[in-house]
Amino acid sequence: MLTTANVVIPAKAGIRKFHREIHANTGRTPARKRRIALATFIACLSTVACVPAFPQNKSPDSAYPDKPVRFLVGQSPGGATDVVARAVSQKMTENIGQSVVVDNRTGASGSIAATMVAKAAPDGYNILIVSSSFSINPSLYTNLPFDPLKDFSTITLIAEAPFLLVVHPSMPVKTVGELIAAAKAKPDTLSFGSGGIGSSGQMAGELFRYLAGVRLTHVPYKGAGPALIDVIGGQISMTFGSVISSLGHVRTGKLKALGVTGAKRARSIPDLPTIAEAGVKGYATTTWYGALAPANTRAAIVQKLNMEIKKALTAPEVGEHMAKDGAEPVGNTPAQFHAFLSAEMTKWRELVKHANVRVE
Repeated sequence: MLTTANVVIPAKAGIRKFHREIHANTGRTPARKRRIALATFIACLSTVACVPAFPQNKSPDSAYPDKPVRFLVGQSPGGATDVVARAVSQKMTENIGQSVVVDNRTGASGSIAATMVAKAAPDGYNILIVSSSFSINPSLYTNLPFDPLKDFSTITLIAEAPFLLVVHPSMPVKTVGELIAAAKAKPDTLSFGSGGIGSSGQMAGELFRYLAGVRLTHVPYKGAGPALIDVIGGQISMTFGSVISSLGHVRTGKLKALGVTGAKRARSIPDLPTIAEAGVKGYATTTWYGALAPANTRAAIVQKLNMEIKKALTAPEVGEHMAKDGAEPVGNTPAQFHAFLSAEMTKWRELVKHANVRVE
């Protein structure tokens, strides 16, 4: 029903009935009242004409996003996670017509940013960009203020980057098999450096020790860079370095690469076998990057984010940008990323327990 002053008429057929009633009463209605009635009738028509036609089945999420989206990163600007987040956010900004901004909230091994997103409204405007440490930390820290699986909705695995197992050129080994033989001949004499306790580099080394059955001495550094420098200088035997930081030194002869840690060979160095191919059955680890939303984010929003991130990853300039840091775009489904994250957490939990890795 449409209501105008004290006159109530139906929206369609009632207009015709109202018109007939006006004419029926013209013989006994003063002219002034007829003019008022006519004006009221015209107002009713105007009201009907001005009612907007909204689609009856329009989804409340169809307008998403209608304001800027934040990518929260728990690592410092310029780091690998930040580089990946910015490469994707810049392309998404071009594609969706809304700004996608990177907000670095560092501290507590990434837990500050993660907690902020876990507690944010599940509306798709606060997205967490994580690295592989997100799956390692639950095994090292017992008091995390969030649950990595229950408090988040997985969106997609963005990219993966393998490590290179590199040694000093003076070491008398040319293959992973020869390195294992040397380590078994003199247990605890060979050392490997990493970026610190609980770092993905340490985990790569611990997994190698476990699956190869060798005893190596772990030397933690304050960052992966110093560890790499000490391998070049001959102070330690080896490290699992990122492709971007290690490959240049391999090509100049300052380091010797024995294998790549991923499940497949790296595009940037295709002649180098994986560690699994070289004889360590089941070995595969990478540093990876993914996107998460707060738990209970509506499926339509998660799917929209998944689609837009994957669309950004197909842009040649994004792939080239990531390749400079040794990363390769992935882009899978929310369910696939959830299964991947769960498997990673299980793998590292078992390894941390077996290797007795502790945060001091």
